[in-house]
Amino acid sequence: MLSQLSSAAKVVGVKQSKKVIRDGSAKQVFIAADAERRITAPIYELCEAHSVPVTEVPSMKELGSAVGIAVGAAVVTII
Repeated sequence: MLSQLSSAAKVVGVKQSKKVIRDGSAKQVFIAADAERRITAPIYELCEAHSVPVTEVPSMKELGSAVGIAVGAAVVTII
């Protein structure tokens, strides 16, 4: 599942993800399970409100690596 992140059109990060979820262009959201809940809770709520599927990934490091960045990522959204 994470292999699709390297080539898919996507946004990385909470702010950008919120924007694309709200505007209806988000197809799927990946959230790191080890990210702070206060950061990810609003994303879960937006995804539920806009019927966007959410997939949890074990760690921020794994999610960041899957999208080709050298740091961890809390949220990645496929658009």
